[in-house]
Amino acid sequence: MITVRPAKERGHANHGWLDTWHSFSFADYHDEAHMGFRTLRVLNDDTVQPGQGFGTHGHRDMEIVSYVLEGALSHKDSMGSGSTIVPGDVQVMSAGTGVRHSESNGSATGPVHFVQIWILPDRAGHAPRYAEKLFEKAEKTNRLRLVVSPDGAEGSLAIRQDVRLYASVLEAGKTASLALPQGRYLWVQALRGTVDVNGKILSAGDGLAASDETAFSFSAQQGEAEFLVFDLA
Repeated sequence: MITVRPAKERGHANHGWLDTWHSFSFADYHDEAHMGFRTLRVLNDDTVQPGQGFGTHGHRDMEIVSYVLEGALSHKDSMGSGSTIVPGDVQVMSAGTGVRHSESNGSATGPVHFVQIWILPDRAGHAPRYAEKLFEKAEKTNRLRLVVSPDGAEGSLAIRQDVRLYASVLEAGKTASLALPQGRYLWVQALRGTVDVNGKILSAGDGLAASDETAFSFSAQQGEAEFLVFDLA
């Protein structure tokens, strides 16, 4: 079964400094029909204005992944980590027993546009940890590039859950495919352009949930398409 989550039906809030879209219930947006998908709990599409950001706040027992589309995202946390990530970078913070952090626009002139993802961990009480890595566009072009996994396979970043996250940039007319074992689930998030997933057309902001499906084909429609693919238990 394949279900499309249209971009326009997501939760939305514009706070001036932050324009945010929620694929699943988050903050003041609550929808019992969209509380997450398997262990994928939060998928927020955020644009933060120059000089603005999320002040220091706490998290625990959550695997948090950030993927930058435009601009620069600055990070600081109570583990002593501090960096600025840009398009191509993937950041993973395992909140574990508790961590405090801040995220802000690293540019004084342009917005930062990024996707923040929360994944439920395999258990509570892990020690907090942080990692980031640059995945060049060439690595993702016309293929699915594994960027997050439970075991750090293929040079991906490790998280504490049975989830594999792929990033892809397909050129017009190009295709990629993915085969999943029976009993796995798929979520696709379109980021830029238009992508065809098993005959379903997704534009930027659209999501797709698949259950009881094992073979997937992705193709770019018209121009270049960038998207994320979650392989979930």
